[in-house]
Amino acid sequence: MSSTGSPPTVKPPHKNKSTAGGPAFTGQAADESADFAAMLAEFEGTSKSGDKAAGRGRSQTPRISVGQEVKGRVLSMSRESVFIDLGGKDDGILTLDDVRGPDGEVTVHVGDEIVARVVEIDGRSGGIILRRMLGRADAKGTQELRQAFEIGLPIEGVVSGVVKGGVEVQVAGVRAFCPISQLELRHVEDAAIFVGQKLRFKITRFEEGRSLNLVLSRRTLLEAEAQERAAEVRKKLAVGVVLRGKVSALKDYGAFVDLGGIEGMLHVSELSFQRARHPKDVLSEGQDIEVQVIKLEAGEGKKGERISLSLKSLAKDPWSEVESDFPLGSQHSGTVMRCEDFGAFIEIAPGVEGLLHISELADAQGKGGKLRHAKDAVSPGEKIDVVVKLIDRDKRRMALELASTSNARREERAAIASVAQQSSAPQRFGTFGDLLAARLNAAKANKK
Repeated sequence: MSSTGSPPTVKPPHKNKSTAGGPAFTGQAADESADFAAMLAEFEGTSKSGDKAAGRGRSQTPRISVGQEVKGRVLSMSRESVFIDLGGKDDGILTLDDVRGPDGEVTVHVGDEIVARVVEIDGRSGGIILRRMLGRADAKGTQELRQAFEIGLPIEGVVSGVVKGGVEVQVAGVRAFCPISQLELRHVEDAAIFVGQKLRFKITRFEEGRSLNLVLSRRTLLEAEAQERAAEVRKKLAVGVVLRGKVSALKDYGAFVDLGGIEGMLHVSELSFQRARHPKDVLSEGQDIEVQVIKLEAGEGKKGERISLSLKSLAKDPWSEVESDFPLGSQHSGTVMRCEDFGAFIEIAPGVEGLLHISELADAQGKGGKLRHAKDAVSPGEKIDVVVKLIDRDKRRMALELASTSNARREERAAIASVAQQSSAPQRFGTFGDLLAARLNAAKANKK
């Protein structure tokens, strides 16, 4: 018995003529006739019960209406259409052009799940007519645009130019307008970058008259997509989780990072272990980065949740091994980062700064500690050689001294030690040559 509802294929019985002139079945043919009658009765009974069951299933299937968004799975594809299993009696039908990408290639395959909107029920070709988008370049007239407006279906258009307050969009051969505030999720400084791009819009105003007045919004679609992505991201949100995101905006105080429909804040202090600089010195808009969630705060009123992010937490702390990397007495080339009245801060490695006290700078200039401000001796950005004098890893502090002064002090200490050693040695008289040399040296010193 066929599962498609067609009666079983049975070899017809061999027919003989009886003496009465009517058909008769004898012998094996009679047995085949009996078998056929039994199979036919079984088929009819099964078919009726199947129809009743199907009827019960259909009655429980939610009623589909025009404009409704539906989800289904691709059953098959032809040269012009895509057939979608919607889980009810009828299948949905999409045009093949509706699933082509910008390069003209088909973007779905048999078995893929797809979301579309109902535009017609029991259309010319039967079934439920679906569309994912209206207003393609080959569309004619305003019928599709009106339908897109009524059911909220996205349309596709090409930005053709920048006009006062927004951009001009060509859609289905019709000129439309999209306000600049509706072009992106954030404020657009220069709309010229969108000219020539094919984008998706939603019609927010449809007015017929001498000419068709269309007002579009791209932001509405972007917000809806963002909400869907955000729902998925929220399932993963937790302090300590590492996520990939894209830098969406740069401010003086930090960067906003799009985590997928939801934004987090990367404060300037969390960019790196180096002292805070402007985010643009480290990041650029559109850059893909990996960040860690370090704080979550519930939103109040219309404000959403606050997500604090960090890049610094994913990097190695340069102070973790500072004693071995910068041992006491080691000399390094550093950069003056900032000057204060008590000294200058010198960066000897990314994230590692030390203080060069103002007394060190005064000694180097021979001013006997009368220097008023470090800027009178050095300037930010200046390269300078220093020696590590003291380290406090727990407090992340380091004391430095000038390499030139340190070397001079080292030589002075060595000379003092040498003199002390000589003074402690037993006195002896030199030769006549030693005495003569000493007098000559003294004479030269007096002439100077």
